[in-house]
Amino acid sequence: MTKKSGPEALQHICVLDLTRVRAGPVCVRHLADFGADVIKIENVSDESYAGPREGPDFQNLHRNKRSMTLNLKTDSGREIFEALVKKADVIVENYRPDVKFRLGIDYESMKKINSRIVYASISGFGQDGPYVNRPGFDQITQGMSGLMSVTGKPGDGPMRVGSAVTDVTAGLLAAMGILTALVEREQSGEGQWVQSNLLQAGLTLLDFQAARYTMKGEVAEQVGNDHPTFMPTSAYPTADGFMNVAATGMGVWEKFASALNRPDLLNDEQFKQAKGRSDGRERLNQEIAKSLIAQTTAYWVDYLLEHGVPCGPIYTMDQVFDDPQVQHIRATVKVHHPILGEITLLNQGIQLSRTPANMKSSSPLKGQHTDEILEELGYAKSAIEEFKKDQTIA
Repeated sequence: MTKKSGPEALQHICVLDLTRVRAGPVCVRHLADFGADVIKIENVSDESYAGPREGPDFQNLHRNKRSMTLNLKTDSGREIFEALVKKADVIVENYRPDVKFRLGIDYESMKKINSRIVYASISGFGQDGPYVNRPGFDQITQGMSGLMSVTGKPGDGPMRVGSAVTDVTAGLLAAMGILTALVEREQSGEGQWVQSNLLQAGLTLLDFQAARYTMKGEVAEQVGNDHPTFMPTSAYPTADGFMNVAATGMGVWEKFASALNRPDLLNDEQFKQAKGRSDGRERLNQEIAKSLIAQTTAYWVDYLLEHGVPCGPIYTMDQVFDDPQVQHIRATVKVHHPILGEITLLNQGIQLSRTPANMKSSSPLKGQHTDEILEELGYAKSAIEEFKKDQTIA
């Protein structure tokens, strides 16, 4: 994709990307999409990704970046990295918490080189504490945060959310922290250490479910597709599939029951109050299903929306991207990859009116920009060739 004319929101920011797998790359992708000069630093030999480099996962996570190889375990590799740090604004890493200290690239060490550096660390459980050395994986932290305990049908046991939600959320929280630190730096002139972790990301996602416990001691349980407290909000069978209805609040509930031509539900003593509809959810859902099963999802969506009842279809992934509104909001974007050709990726989900995100390039080939970046740092071609010989770079 040709680069758009005009300024980009983060074009003045240089980011050193030491991340791998998912949470870290999600964070850096957000910065890259808005124009930050992201230098993805890759190990000379080892590759630690969530999937094949040419696969959808890698391509979706690493667009808009430049790639260089660098061996941080060598003296010359450390020298190059420190030269990069002097000109950089942000470092992002999601190593195990001890690794950065063993490599000598922790925040305090980097701060001595560049006091303005904003250093972001993403981990499974935090940078210290009793679980600091545990490996952090999305499914593990979904379980430990409580997300799995409130997901799924009652009696079926815990269920993971169908995507890597603690990974992605930890990455987005780190990106938010980085941007906050950059704004603060304009006042203080100093950087700081930004931290996020998968465990707390899960708690963040629980939101009101967690607050029910912290405020009132209520332990949320699984309720399947039902809303935990406001009914009828659930998934219901139709003649050709399923649909969601969110008929919460007395006014919408009355509209819904009337649209279904079910005065008996409105006159039912248990269903006249919100608590009764929540307590009697099993019987209420059965009665609603008896009505909705008579017509198709498309019929009910049009009909109920006309009657002021919030509702929508439940799509498979192919149906998602066929939806006219998904297409209207430009949820996907095409980029050109040097090996794969034109590919379609998920677009940036945040829209800015004056400095929008820019999908200017696909993911880089490994080490594609190594020579270019070293030349920008002032290294001669002869020095670059020596770095290749001693395996400082590939």
